[in-house]
Amino acid sequence: MNASSESLHAPADAAPRNAHSRGSRFGSWREHHGWSAASSLRRLASRPFGSLLTISVMGLALALPLAFYLLLGNVQKLGDALGRSQAISVFLQPGQAAPQAQLLATQLADRAELAAVVVKTPQQGMDELARMQGFSGALQTLDDNPLPYVLQLQPRAGASAQALEQLVADVRGMHGVDMVQDSGSWRKRLDALLGVGNRAALVLASLLALAALLVVGNTVRVDIASRSEEIGVLLLVGASGAFVRRPYLYAGIWYGLFSGILAALLAVLIEFALAAPVAQLSQAYDGKLQVGGLPLWLLLAVPLAAAALGWLGARLVSAWQLRKAA
Repeated sequence: MNASSESLHAPADAAPRNAHSRGSRFGSWREHHGWSAASSLRRLASRPFGSLLTISVMGLALALPLAFYLLLGNVQKLGDALGRSQAISVFLQPGQAAPQAQLLATQLADRAELAAVVVKTPQQGMDELARMQGFSGALQTLDDNPLPYVLQLQPRAGASAQALEQLVADVRGMHGVDMVQDSGSWRKRLDALLGVGNRAALVLASLLALAALLVVGNTVRVDIASRSEEIGVLLLVGASGAFVRRPYLYAGIWYGLFSGILAALLAVLIEFALAAPVAQLSQAYDGKLQVGGLPLWLLLAVPLAAAALGWLGARLVSAWQLRKAA
């Protein structure tokens, strides 16, 4: 009976001990994380010049892709202002009446590539010519209006050059169309230029991210080398690799976080520095040029991405250094 009682109570007594042990391990793990984060931050503050130098180098490296991204986005807006979305002019054959022009406009209005279709009558074309210097006298000698109906096709924002090129080819084959005036070569060149710019921005961001990772890695390597004796003692008394490298991982996170904040601030300063000349340029285009800044989500994501980058650099180097020490 006593043996049976002991066997029944043993698991019940072991469960609280196991739960207490797990809670104690989790508490120790959490406490060491807090100590590592605070200790690494104090260590950065104890050598302000070296820490500031490392953060500045990383911040400048991360700010360059942001500046390039800002420039690239505004080049696209400049292209729109210069005529990327310039209307396509469709000249109908002479003798086409208003019903035929309106029917063709209705058919084209259903195309997904177009935002609007405007019918311009021969009289409207004649009035425009009359307002141009040197044409008013010549127009008075005409017995009738020789101008045809013209359809102004306004491309939809974001329509690709290939889609608009196919649209122009389809319109040229329609009945009653005499000529199509299009700036397709301009759109194609601009799309190609933006494609090269996007790829260059990606390559530049990758290279500078690698440079930032190497900067963090080298800083952590030097820090570990200066404390090699202390690390050796910790390993001898049974400390795990994760326990030893945890402060250095937090140091990499701090380096990345502060450099990302600096990069975002530098990008905002670049926007402010360009605000005045950009406003003058916009006035030169009658307000058609709307220049935008970097989106808020990107500015907020940069410090987080930089912190992850710093952690990765510290993780790779600390693991390699600890394997050598072991």
